[in-house]
Amino acid sequence: MVPLRPDVSRGPVRRLAAPVGTLAAVAAAFTWVGVIDPGEPGHYPVCPLRHLTGLLCPACGGLRSAHAIAHGDLLAALAANAPAVAGYAAFALFWLVWLARAARGRPTAGPRPRPAHWWALGALLLAFTVVRNLPFGAGLRP
Repeated sequence: MVPLRPDVSRGPVRRLAAPVGTLAAVAAAFTWVGVIDPGEPGHYPVCPLRHLTGLLCPACGGLRSAHAIAHGDLLAALAANAPAVAGYAAFALFWLVWLARAARGRPTAGPRPRPAHWWALGALLLAFTVVRNLPFGAGLRP
């Protein structure tokens, strides 16, 4: 295994290109969803699971959530899809760490999630999906 050392050989522009490019892509996506309302039919494809079975998948309401975030409405975003909002926040946190490490020339490879973390996330999303499709989980529906 190669030890991770600061990468000061590359200039700051090259070190920051990936995090800044990623931010530009995410900002463009949120701008698109912010401008074109997913609540209006015909702009986005329908969820195949919901279309075929009537069940809500864990991502249903994610575009409406992103639309609400783009308009600064956190409560509406949480009502549309709370796990998506948690994902947006986690992405922002990881992106900030990535940017700070890249700006300092530090290795950007940080701690990796272990299989137990992925299993826990999957179980949480499965539970969210099951509950939102049950009668008492109506508050979790978009």
